[in-house]
Amino acid sequence: MDVQARFVFCWICLQVIFIGVLSDKWKVNVAPKIEALVTSCVVMPCTFQYPGSQVTNSGVRGIWYKQNNRDDIIYHEDSKRVADNFKGRTRLIGDLGQKNCTLELLDVRDHDNGPFCFRSEVLTIDNYSFEQNCVTISMISNPPQPKLQYMKSLVLGHPDIFKCFIRHTCPSHPPSLTWSHLNKLAHVHHKVLHEGIWEVESILAFIPTEQDDHRDITCKVDFYGHKTTSVTEQIYIKKESDKKVFYIVSAAVVGTSILFGVACFFMAKKYKQQIQELHSRNENGLWSRMSRMSQRFRSRYRRDTDMHIDNRASQ
Repeated sequence: MDVQARFVFCWICLQVIFIGVLSDKWKVNVAPKIEALVTSCVVMPCTFQYPGSQVTNSGVRGIWYKQNNRDDIIYHEDSKRVADNFKGRTRLIGDLGQKNCTLELLDVRDHDNGPFCFRSEVLTIDNYSFEQNCVTISMISNPPQPKLQYMKSLVLGHPDIFKCFIRHTCPSHPPSLTWSHLNKLAHVHHKVLHEGIWEVESILAFIPTEQDDHRDITCKVDFYGHKTTSVTEQIYIKKESDKKVFYIVSAAVVGTSILFGVACFFMAKKYKQQIQELHSRNENGLWSRMSRMSQRFRSRYRRDTDMHIDNRASQ
């Protein structure tokens, strides 16, 4: 093994040791605040760490309870120990063997605020209650309106896409999205936005017809627990001929502007030339007048001089 390979090997070993030291303690990761729709469901994401080596699912017990009262249990593998108002409404959907303690709460009621805390009982190690990292639920009475995105200018016969999406907090029973155009094909996608918040979107693709012009298109959302919400938009369809006319008018306007600019350029150039010629003519005319005046003056001077000489000669 060369020097570089040994360096990489040592670095990897140090990373493994470092990670092992960090994970050698009790730790939980939850969303401290999460929203829930009354009558629907909510999922509380949760992962945890414990010291020592990882054990199997059967070697770990997970318990959820109300903060400051460990006897007020909302989830236990022994349903007899669960508080009456939570019996049949909670389910551990995480795998404790994989250190996942995610909890599902069904039929959300307006008093299910919490805070709720997780307790881990690792049979071969110890028990630990994560009192400092609990989950508080904020109740929503009515679902929010979904968002609808699409091109505002639709062209007759050209395929277009409509996108409807909404956020939620129950991925185990996500809301369903349906369109008013039932005969069209829609694709549904689910994704995680961040801890405790998910999004479902439906993408509808269809080719607009003349019947779709000034027609309403609706995206309806049905939540678990029989609550619904929707968004409606009116669509407008442009014909291909309208699009061509728009292009023709635009081209005509641009062409006219170009021709007008060219004409102005040549007119300005011609006007400039005329000004220059006028100045040249004026300068030439002034010089010719001065020359003629000078010639007349010299002629008169010679004539007067000759007459004076003749007079003196006759005397």
